[in-house]
Amino acid sequence: MSEADALDEDLYRRTKQLLEPGEIQLNGAVVHTEYDGSDEIEMMQSTIEVGEIIATGAGLDPKDTFVYSGSDDPEFASNQHQGRTLDGEEFVWECQQLLRNGSFDLVFYYEAGADHEGILADIEDAGYGVTGVKGD
Repeated sequence: MSEADALDEDLYRRTKQLLEPGEIQLNGAVVHTEYDGSDEIEMMQSTIEVGEIIATGAGLDPKDTFVYSGSDDPEFASNQHQGRTLDGEEFVWECQQLLRNGSFDLVFYYEAGADHEGILADIEDAGYGVTGVKGD
């Protein structure tokens, strides 16, 4: 999906800024949900499902990854999660669950070497609205 198709131009722009060059090159996906604060279990299940899609798109078996959550680390926000390899050494994805206009958007970041277009297509196939963000 292009910026013109983005459901929330401000969120797209802010996500793009976070992808600016750092230690690793990143792409992103903004997964749009209808979940509100009372849907915490469903939101976490969606975070895990999309994380598994990203792991697959990065060439990993999702069974070889785990979710490291904000509740595990005082340096994380409560709605911030990372997918890591089982040894805990390798970053696979990061997600921030952001409440916007009464529902949550799940903002994922992952290495640019992953199959970005395939990931977006698989997220859509799983029934989610998604806006892809390339980190040039």
